[in-house]
Amino acid sequence: SLYTLVLASSHLEGDIVEVGSWCGRSAVVLGAATQVAGNSKVYCVDLFPERDDWKQNSDGSYSFEMQIDGKQYGGYQEQTVWKETFESQTGKIYEKYNGVFDCFQETIQQRDMNDTIHPHQGDLASLLVKLPENFKCRLGFLDGDHGYSSVCNDIKNIDRCLVPGGWLCFDDAFTCYEGVNRAISELIIANPNYECCQQMTRKLFVARKKMSK
Repeated sequence: SLYTLVLASSHLEGDIVEVGSWCGRSAVVLGAATQVAGNSKVYCVDLFPERDDWKQNSDGSYSFEMQIDGKQYGGYQEQTVWKETFESQTGKIYEKYNGVFDCFQETIQQRDMNDTIHPHQGDLASLLVKLPENFKCRLGFLDGDHGYSSVCNDIKNIDRCLVPGGWLCFDDAFTCYEGVNRAISELIIANPNYECCQQMTRKLFVARKKMSK
């Protein structure tokens, strides 16, 4: 679905922005479609935590905290990672890599996408500060922090640069993440500036920003 939407929006101006890239699995899908469509880049935003950034909480779950350019960030603060999931999935990354960014870089380099995909360590707001004021996005894929306030902030930030007719996509939508569901319901479905609001797959929700009259 993401690959198709990148191609379907190729007539619009603007680049692709992904928030929550992790090890690069979806980034390479966006990158492959972008290479076919041409004339755009994929900006991948993630905190890319390292092994020592994680801590085990009193209830046994895991979350992480870190500093980037003097700013404090936290991950999985509202929606923590349970011990079993951390040990069987997340923690496995650190058996081979010191940090998630190392894994991401390997994924990108193996597919020769260094010129197409541009990673940014931080949040969406810190990326937009570094880009030109007139930066335009034709497709945004939000899969970052799933807490309500974080999703709302990502929506508001991407909306500033999403061009009319551009697509906004969400992973883990209308599953078990109440923060994601509530943010989409309030800021997208109830927003008259968006249309074609629908579930594309079991987890992927998409909406198109209306064209200017």
